[in-house]
Amino acid sequence: MSLWLVMIALVAGLALAAGGSWWLLGPERIWELFGPADLGPVSFEDLERRSTPTDALACPNNLCPIDTDILPRDYPVDVPALRKAMNRALMTERRLTLVDIDDKTPQERYVQRSETMRFPDTIDVRYVARPGGGSTVAIYSRSQFGRNDLGVNHARVERWLGKLSREVAQSKQTVR
Repeated sequence: MSLWLVMIALVAGLALAAGGSWWLLGPERIWELFGPADLGPVSFEDLERRSTPTDALACPNNLCPIDTDILPRDYPVDVPALRKAMNRALMTERRLTLVDIDDKTPQERYVQRSETMRFPDTIDVRYVARPGGGSTVAIYSRSQFGRNDLGVNHARVERWLGKLSREVAQSKQTVR
């Protein structure tokens, strides 16, 4: 009987310690113990997909050497205008942090955290000029943790592309 009480006290103590650490440090700091939230940049031309279903890719033809989940559309605006539209679209995203801007490529990288557990995902966005003055976008979203993201990254890429399309359409109407 006393062994069971010791075991229960030990488990309760560990649970209190974990909960206290979570509350004192916060989930962002806890996850940083396993590495930085930002997984670093990717090169879409040399991109390799993960072996686990924890990423999603939208990539135009002739940019990525691998299969894409979503084929992004071409937009009737140039790269600077598309970039501005994406920035406006992403203003409504919660728990999103811009971590890098590469104006030469042009490419941007973000970290977005999940609502409850604050798991970090890294998202790269590349803007691509198209013939005739239009442009398109490539988006690669990947999770830092887990063996299955339950479709979170795919849903994010679809949501971002939808917001981008609405922003481009609104900006074209405003210009008229």
